[in-house]
Amino acid sequence: MKIESIRLKNFKVFRDVELKDIPAFLVLVGANGSGKSTLFDVFGFLHDCLRGTVRQALDKRGRFREVLSRDADGDSILIEIQYRMHITAANRLVTYSLEIAEEQGMAVVRREVLQYKRGRYGSPYQFLKFEGGEGYAVINEEDFDKTDEELKREYQKVAPDTLALKALGQLERFKAANAFRQLIESWHVSDFHISAARGRKEATGESEHLSESGDNLPLVARYLHDYHQKTFQRILDVMARRVPGVAAIEPKLMDDGYLTLRFQDGSFKTPFLDRYVSDGTIKMFAYLVLLYDPQPHPLLCVEEPENQLYPTLMDELAEEFRLYANRGQVLVSTHSPDFLNAARLEEVCWLVKKDGFTEIRRAKDDPQITRYMEEGDKLGWLWKQGFFEGADPR
Repeated sequence: MKIESIRLKNFKVFRDVELKDIPAFLVLVGANGSGKSTLFDVFGFLHDCLRGTVRQALDKRGRFREVLSRDADGDSILIEIQYRMHITAANRLVTYSLEIAEEQGMAVVRREVLQYKRGRYGSPYQFLKFEGGEGYAVINEEDFDKTDEELKREYQKVAPDTLALKALGQLERFKAANAFRQLIESWHVSDFHISAARGRKEATGESEHLSESGDNLPLVARYLHDYHQKTFQRILDVMARRVPGVAAIEPKLMDDGYLTLRFQDGSFKTPFLDRYVSDGTIKMFAYLVLLYDPQPHPLLCVEEPENQLYPTLMDELAEEFRLYANRGQVLVSTHSPDFLNAARLEEVCWLVKKDGFTEIRRAKDDPQITRYMEEGDKLGWLWKQGFFEGADPR
């Protein structure tokens, strides 16, 4: 799956924006408060809607009135995502549209549609359509020899604050809904905390994928060490090149049954427990565990990966994200000119806060930036010199 475009209407600072032609690796820059975290939170919001209800996802963010844009153009929130997905021997452009409103003080799903074209020509066909908790989903959508009239619709009811995608997406017979639900559940919006990753951990729990906070880092390291030895060794090789002195890392099961990480410095015989190594060392190891995941996430969002890392590592870190983008899409926000210097023209956009609302601009669409890049400049330098119009907070 690859997200092609995102349209947001009345979602916090995004009163009405659309980001098209999204590359596999996208780097976002902008001043504090311009909306970088909010853009990432769109994916977290949809993820939370599937875990619970729309009401619960809104409550987590201060309830409906805090998510609805100030001076909103209308009384509802619209999220629309277009993505490429392999369906019946072809990559098809699928559109998922979700409109949320508030009625009598309760958050409701006003409209929810999942659609794509069955053929090269013609209008997209709606394979899932719900309004106010009632609607239908097509159960024989892969019968492409059928006419639109011959497609079978199964009518259902869901709770007004529940996504039909959540209810029907669990059922195999609703193939488009089922596939998109699984993709959303596999998205990873990183909220990594070094303090959560350190220290002893119980030796049970989620071990195949790094959690959003990184609190299961020793468990995932042990899983890779035991079941994906080549991948784990590759991570160690990269660590040895980028962090001076790190010769080995061992996920160690202690006598009390708890799991911890031990880092071996080549200068000493006795390894160090993870609580005695630097924040940068922990963070670099966690990023490599995430990026070398044998089963990558279809979408990975990471905020400010440069924190606690040495500036000269930015070029290599950007390349690691770009390599991951060959397996799953990556969105990264940054305040680092060094990281931005490693990005390509088509990979960068910036956010501009204007009259209280955010606009999105693409570096490749700016003639002056494009010309300077052709002459050998780098994006981080141009950003610092003020060529990203409106991005400077002053």
